[in-house]
Amino acid sequence: MRRFAYKLIVLTASVFLLAGCSGKEEVSTGKFPEKEIEVPVKGGTLKGTLMEPSGASGTLAIIVAGSGPTDRNGNNPQAGENNSLKMIAKALAEAKVSSYRYDKRGIAKSADLVKKEEDLIFTDYSDDIVKIAAYFKDYKKIVLIGHSEGAMLASVAEMDLPNLSGLVMVSGIGTPADETLKRQLKASGEDIYNRSLPIIDSLTNGQKVTEIPADLFMLFRPSVQPYLISWFRFDPSEVMKGVKAKTVILQGDNDMQVSVEDAKLLHESKPDSTMFIIPGMNHVLKEAPTDRDGNLKTYSDPLLPLDPEFKEKLIDFVSGL
Repeated sequence: MRRFAYKLIVLTASVFLLAGCSGKEEVSTGKFPEKEIEVPVKGGTLKGTLMEPSGASGTLAIIVAGSGPTDRNGNNPQAGENNSLKMIAKALAEAKVSSYRYDKRGIAKSADLVKKEEDLIFTDYSDDIVKIAAYFKDYKKIVLIGHSEGAMLASVAEMDLPNLSGLVMVSGIGTPADETLKRQLKASGEDIYNRSLPIIDSLTNGQKVTEIPADLFMLFRPSVQPYLISWFRFDPSEVMKGVKAKTVILQGDNDMQVSVEDAKLLHESKPDSTMFIIPGMNHVLKEAPTDRDGNLKTYSDPLLPLDPEFKEKLIDFVSGL
């Protein structure tokens, strides 16, 4: 049971080592051409993949991955290979929409952008999104598609992108990250929750913690604390109140990491947004069993397709911009 709880912490707490994560070389296969594009940002370049179908509509979707060492395809060394973000790119290409998915700074092929983990803060990621949008400014329309933590990053970046055509919030949290982390840890067990609580509260108040239990070290190691402190300062519901772009919120009701209530909070903060709750869809955007073991297995199944309703709602929104 303790081993399972630890595995669930790794998946739900969403704070992982950034350095040393490797990504597979992208090879252009199938019917949609792919091209490796490096975008200049602070400290170097972000490595990513442009998928541009024949007869493209002139719309570009920038796909922003979630937290930890999740790469451009939606894969994570701890959780496994599911290819969810790559599947989104292919679904968009089928609808004649181009996309750019990338390895965030410190991750996979963009690992060299973070020399020291303690130097990374939350807004480094949102600033990078703004740089990517500027790099692709010649497209007629640009839409941001953010998944999990990437949804919040996209909404923060939107404030500096007045001409953004659309924002897609996929499995985005609706409460500050410290509150979400507490909720996720409580689901893993009272003991883990109770020992984590004073650490999280200290970080929320901007105070670093030196004494960390060995089994919680991965989550709260000293080098990641500056990032957590900067992340905890943002309230996603408050951020959403300032979003001006046309917005859709997509959330699965079988998501073990982000809840339907999160989606409702985001929607309430931006009443003119559209919200869809996808029955049976989990955090990696696949149809999943309701039991935890079965749900977790989908995180490492690259052959399991995107939830069909999610795919339909996403394409309808982006194509209708």
